[in-house]
Amino acid sequence: MSVTLTSGGVMPLIGLGTFKIKGRELVYKVLDVALAAGYRSIDTASVYRNEEDIGESLKELLPKHGLKRQDIFITSKLGPKDQGCGRCRESCLQSLNKLHCDYLDLYLIHWPGTQGMQPGDTRHRDLRLQSWNDMVTLQKEGKLKAIGVSNFLQHHIEDLIKTAEHTPDVLQIEYHPHLIQKGLVDYCRSKGIHFQAYSSLGTTTDNNTLLTDPVVCKIAKQRGVTPARILLRWAVQQGVGVIPKSTNPDHIRNNIDIFSFTLSDQEMVSLDQLDTQSHLCWNPSQVL
Repeated sequence: MSVTLTSGGVMPLIGLGTFKIKGRELVYKVLDVALAAGYRSIDTASVYRNEEDIGESLKELLPKHGLKRQDIFITSKLGPKDQGCGRCRESCLQSLNKLHCDYLDLYLIHWPGTQGMQPGDTRHRDLRLQSWNDMVTLQKEGKLKAIGVSNFLQHHIEDLIKTAEHTPDVLQIEYHPHLIQKGLVDYCRSKGIHFQAYSSLGTTTDNNTLLTDPVVCKIAKQRGVTPARILLRWAVQQGVGVIPKSTNPDHIRNNIDIFSFTLSDQEMVSLDQLDTQSHLCWNPSQVL
């Protein structure tokens, strides 16, 4: 399943997350399994420090799987240290070079703030707007098919919309049954912004409160599927995109198999009721 972005591009609802997946051999193995399983969207970022390994691996793997560049949707992101006019452009071109791409399907501002500055610094607004303007120019040049933001809240997006000529195509942010941001989802829908979740399966720590949540596990047992598939299905059933990450071949294959069943209305409500507004990752609310 996929969604058509306001810029016209078609983005798969499920993609492969690559945060913390580093090293050429591991990246190659993960991408090989993912492409064979049917993944056609790959999410990375400059701060993940794996763009070069992904680019080199895809050069070999796309022909192996009978695929061409246009068959794959590639997302990367601007690092917080590279905010601002000129610096954003340079960082984006470096990502293109490392990924061996003439264009990216989607490029996101990774964080509303700039590295090294206090969260309340008013310069954040100007710097992210400068980055956005660089991205709009790169889009006009054909180097970026779609542009968006990550970890932005409504006020951050509104700052862009007030002065920029282009509304973001995508917002990528933490979203799962323990952190439901309904108001933000509704706002994005009203603006034609595709809402994409990260950390859908919680953290990689041993104490994963999402995958071990009793309600999630009960529904998974009743359905005969993994808790991970319940969490991913809960998101996509709302039209929310997901980018689950794993290095386990079985998990990679299982995670994409979320379109063969539908959760009932009661199951969806039960999962919605788990909301505790618990952040597992970064909280951008303090950034001006």
